[in-house]
Amino acid sequence: MKKLYRSKDNKVWAGIFGGVGEYFDIDPALIRLLWIIIVICSGIIPALLAYFVALFIVPKNPVKPIKQVEK
Repeated sequence: MKKLYRSKDNKVWAGIFGGVGEYFDIDPALIRLLWIIIVICSGIIPALLAYFVALFIVPKNPVKPIKQVEK
């Protein structure tokens, strides 16, 4: 089952939009552009509030880094 996580690789600030892009298999740049349009139409305060709520609700990606083999 696919889960929504904050992206570790595709992020600008916290990885929320990168994670949404990975979840829906959409370019995160399109999601960021849509978010800017939403901010302009609804105002800054509601959009920032929604982003900060998502920041605390959406967990970080639990993928563990690959260990390097010593030579």
